[in-house]
Amino acid sequence: MPHPSAPQTPSVAVVIPAYNEAGTVAEVVRVALELTPQVVVASDGSDDETAAVARAAGATVVELPQNGGKGAALSAALNATNAEYIVMLDADLTGLTPDHLNRMLRPVLDGRLDMSIGVFEGGGFVTDWGNKLTPHLSGQRVCRRDLLLAVPHLGEERWPEPAITAHLKTTGARWDYVELPHVGQVLKEKKRGFWNGVWARTRMYADLLTFRARRKKP
Repeated sequence: MPHPSAPQTPSVAVVIPAYNEAGTVAEVVRVALELTPQVVVASDGSDDETAAVARAAGATVVELPQNGGKGAALSAALNATNAEYIVMLDADLTGLTPDHLNRMLRPVLDGRLDMSIGVFEGGGFVTDWGNKLTPHLSGQRVCRRDLLLAVPHLGEERWPEPAITAHLKTTGARWDYVELPHVGQVLKEKKRGFWNGVWARTRMYADLLTFRARRKKP
């Protein structure tokens, strides 16, 4: 039995919003489980085997009845854990290792940062280019759970990263980028076919980059 004054190990959960990511989610879950047994996948109205695959890989799975956007899935995943610290991951990552997770987690646990944001390096030209052009839109992040829960309208955002970054700036939180060598993402064009993928990517960036204008509307 631990001594009453012994420091408590901080609780960490990995949360993974996912929409039709049956082909990649199991590997992301596998890596996440090497960091912590608390891995939550929120299937955002997926109509493929995402939920079943994630559950078979060992994750706790929350199934949303319809596609509400990444913000809704993230909120559902956060409500499924009471962990003090959260590691946010996309479900379509490639090249991920436990070392990458520790790179993001360490400065937050040490108290140097309130949030770390992972940026791809050497994972593929297209994903590297997009991630470096708009690093503040990265979905790979680590912070305290209460910081995320305090983000205004988090569950209403189809893509919540701009809202999270805006909250960091508003609150004066300490944050910085952490390079994730050899990590990339499966391109939407590969997952959905070229033209469907281009359309999905265009809609995603349009929504992400118009966040400020939309939030200023009465």
